[in-house]
Amino acid sequence: MRGLLEVLALHPADAQRAEEGGADRVVVVGSLDDDGYAPEPALIEKVRDATSIQLRVLLRLRTGFGTDGGEFTRLRGLAAAYVDAGADGLVLGFLNGHSEVDTEVLGALLEEGDWPWTFDRAIDQALDTDRAWRALRGLPRLDQVLTAGSARDIEHGLDEVITRAGADPQVARLILAGGGLQPEHVPWLARAGVRAFHIDTAVRPQSSLKAYVDADLVHGWRSLIDSVITRQEHRA
Repeated sequence: MRGLLEVLALHPADAQRAEEGGADRVVVVGSLDDDGYAPEPALIEKVRDATSIQLRVLLRLRTGFGTDGGEFTRLRGLAAAYVDAGADGLVLGFLNGHSEVDTEVLGALLEEGDWPWTFDRAIDQALDTDRAWRALRGLPRLDQVLTAGSARDIEHGLDEVITRAGADPQVARLILAGGGLQPEHVPWLARAGVRAFHIDTAVRPQSSLKAYVDADLVHGWRSLIDSVITRQEHRA
């Protein structure tokens, strides 16, 4: 079984190099300030022209993981524009004023299309993560949840991700492990059943967002993930 390797892309060159290195998918953001902001639809058209692999787009317009009715119309319009521009799916995650999954906003946005989507690291900011995971299971077309198991990074949340994945195979299939992921984390996650991995700065020279994605670094992650998962499947 081949694992899924997703790479963060800021522009078409990132996406092209991610594909050259063997990534399965890119997720496009307009800016990484404050957990990231939505890009302009014109950027998605350029990224789509630069790569043939799966493409998802971050849908967030403000700091934090909340939204309101005044912003909803713009979010819905952007979602449609991204799909029209060539996106295969979206990345979104909203919490309400009680720091719970905002199923009302998510449900309303999901009514407008048929695209698959990732719930982003808002899960790591939820007040009650057990309750948040239960809420997510009832939402349509969700196929991944990006999580570090901690509001900080996966170095601090690794045990949480491993425990949650190991306790429930369905959850393990949904987990997209990311947030400062390092090579030494992959074997532990794979043993717990995680098969999808999100890489951000680790595929850039000196881990700098000012540097373009490096195809050789992506290839190194591709080889690592495939070899670890192959060994794990043979043991199973």
